[in-house]
Amino acid sequence: MPNLSERLKSLGVSVGTRNLPAPKPRAREDHPIESVLPGNWWHTHQGDIFFTETKYKADFKVGSVSLKPSASFKIIASYAREPKITELDIEQFAFIDTETTGLASGTGTYTFLVGIGRFEGEEFRLVQFFLHEPGEEIAQLAAIEEFLAPCDAVVSFNGKTFDIPLLNTRYIINGWPPPFKQIPHIDLLHLARRLWKLRLPSRALGDLEAKILGLTRSQQDVPGWMVADLYFDYLHTGDARPLRGVFYHNEMDIVSLAALLNHISALLANPMENTIQHGLDLISIGKLYADLGYLEEAAQIYQRGLASDDVQNEAYWDSLQQLSFLHKKRGDLKTALSLWKQAADEGQIYAYVELAKHCEHQEKNIDSALEWAQNGLNMINAPDFPVYEREIWQSEFEHRIKRLERKLRRVDL
Repeated sequence: MPNLSERLKSLGVSVGTRNLPAPKPRAREDHPIESVLPGNWWHTHQGDIFFTETKYKADFKVGSVSLKPSASFKIIASYAREPKITELDIEQFAFIDTETTGLASGTGTYTFLVGIGRFEGEEFRLVQFFLHEPGEEIAQLAAIEEFLAPCDAVVSFNGKTFDIPLLNTRYIINGWPPPFKQIPHIDLLHLARRLWKLRLPSRALGDLEAKILGLTRSQQDVPGWMVADLYFDYLHTGDARPLRGVFYHNEMDIVSLAALLNHISALLANPMENTIQHGLDLISIGKLYADLGYLEEAAQIYQRGLASDDVQNEAYWDSLQQLSFLHKKRGDLKTALSLWKQAADEGQIYAYVELAKHCEHQEKNIDSALEWAQNGLNMINAPDFPVYEREIWQSEFEHRIKRLERKLRRVDL
């Protein structure tokens, strides 16, 4: 009896895959990047690279903030530990953002789109260098180096961790010394975290655009997590139309960088005269000033921030504690003592410790020191006091009380 294969053959049905026609290759779309975006070719000694160029007036508003910074960079330079920044003209700053094939910073990640903005007189010139395919990378790197020639500092958002190390890697892989190796760098992500962590739950660039700059992006924007996939689709199909949103995303990141630097430099240059609306922002600036060693100015900024209506409850008492320690560091014990007594009246436990230390070491009044320590111990042993806080403070008070009692006994002898 014929088997199934033989019966199929007798009916004219081919068996197996040998005689099947090869699948047709997927047709590439006829929409190259040159037909989708206005651009040109940047000619380098390493080949040509496609780029787009956009120019903005220096007073162009990103939301409610102008592009071009004009305030002093003294505090920013001190925070970044880059004193050279204060000596540079704004035209020597390069504002950089990259779009990449992945979030890893290893050798397999390409920067397929690199956007760089710089001020030229009263214009902000923004150029975006694009890889048609990874083989053009060396031309892209050469073009970037040429465009950066007038620049002596970099401004980025998370660039210290990601963009700049990745670009340096691409140069090293291609056998070139990286142009970013020794250049001063302002990473606005770290400053933003310092300035707005008390008030904003997120300090991502998009949230800062909305909450700080007042910018709303158009529907053309694409979320960052889609960017790499859109580029891989382009490499597969040749259809560059979906990349319009990627170019827009990169462009907005860069103009936001310039406006954010303008806003931050204005805030930090003279916070006592700046019309800062939020007390929490003032307190963050005060802490930054204090950490940088500007103690006198920091105390004034803290005081102004504490007077604001939006600084309440836990934030108020935490800030008052920081201010009291700032006065102590400045040697203004009278003001610090006043703040500790205010805090103690409101049940702030640290204040009992500080008052006990002050009475013991500054006033040499052991009885008063013991009274403050005992009052603090009584407070943490109250039934409604949080257990986890009691565990933090109990040994501190018990040890202090024992030592003070020994001192008193020696005095009585």
